[in-house]
Amino acid sequence: MIIDRIENYENGWFVGDFIPSIIKNKDFEVGYKKHKKEEKYSKHYHKETIEINLLTKGEMIIQGKRLTAGDIFIIYPYEISDPDFITDCEVMIVRYPSIPTDKTIINE
Repeated sequence: MIIDRIENYENGWFVGDFIPSIIKNKDFEVGYKKHKKEEKYSKHYHKETIEINLLTKGEMIIQGKRLTAGDIFIIYPYEISDPDFITDCEVMIVRYPSIPTDKTIINE
């Protein structure tokens, strides 16, 4: 058994093709993210990866849709991720394949 703490991983990402990771894996990435109410988060998209998200806590708006805890949402390549955190939020993310550099920031 391996036991570790989420704080030991960069930005909540703990499985994937990057270091540090609890298990290095090219097929997918797993992350656990906490976002503060009204946190400014860069609008972005991915060119190759698909992102599956589970909002485990809070309320947010993304792509004009209001989501609450328990909602699952998928962001496909070239879809814009533009989250607005209405309350403090926690999100579990699975992204595949694991391509850590696949994030394009949209400068406004």
